[in-house]
Amino acid sequence: MGAVTLLVGDLDAMTRYYRDVVTLQVLAAEGDTVTLGRAGRALVVLRHEATLRHATPGSAGLFHTAILFESQAALAAALYSVARSAPGTFTGSADHLVSQAFYFTDPEGNGIELYWDRARTEWSWVHGQIEMATLYLDPNTFLSEHLSDDVVRGSTAEDAASIGHVHLSVGDVATARAFYVDALGFDETAGLSNQAVFVSAGGYHHHMAMNVWNSRGAGPRMPALGLGRVDLALPDADALGSLGERLRHHGVALRDDGQTVSFDDPWRNALHATVA
Repeated sequence: MGAVTLLVGDLDAMTRYYRDVVTLQVLAAEGDTVTLGRAGRALVVLRHEATLRHATPGSAGLFHTAILFESQAALAAALYSVARSAPGTFTGSADHLVSQAFYFTDPEGNGIELYWDRARTEWSWVHGQIEMATLYLDPNTFLSEHLSDDVVRGSTAEDAASIGHVHLSVGDVATARAFYVDALGFDETAGLSNQAVFVSAGGYHHHMAMNVWNSRGAGPRMPALGLGRVDLALPDADALGSLGERLRHHGVALRDDGQTVSFDDPWRNALHATVA
């Protein structure tokens, strides 16, 4: 997964949140756009859109952006930062068997997940489906176990992180499965009946997920604040070419300049594929 672009109404406030609270670093700031990330890797791009307003409740769009930390200590540092600076943005936590996750909502209502993966050798697969659950995870216990004095002083501040997955709100699961699995080419790794579908490449638990929990029946998005674009990083030019061919075969309108393939899903969530 590449960076996630958010269209924002207050660029300064959103930059402060992702920099000072979520513990990302400003990698670039030019005009109406600020790019934040860790260890030189862009994770979140904020683009000011003064003319847009928030989407109406029940619309399709972003459910959450999930930032994957490489150690529990780095995740604890980010969780501690939120607890100190913006505790009211915390919305929950869970042990998903494959990962430990903490959830937040940024100042403009965009969902965020901060998480750490267990080793793949600890994951369990049954008939091609990953075993995940939603078990109680006490944030205070997690902090007590992983927040040392060195971590508080910033020993993990330069550690790398990545976009582990992106979770979308969509109108229906069947259409999402047809697009993201059949047309786009992800493997389905888990499903919750007609509520959600989880997909990935390369045996990961999920790179993307689509659910209808807040958006069942939603139609194509109208221009609004929130999700601007999801970037996908493909391994090589052959993979990018194959993606374009597969999307054309399924009748998906796309823009292909030989370097990037850009297209929309059925709810006008924009995706942008390039070679990593």
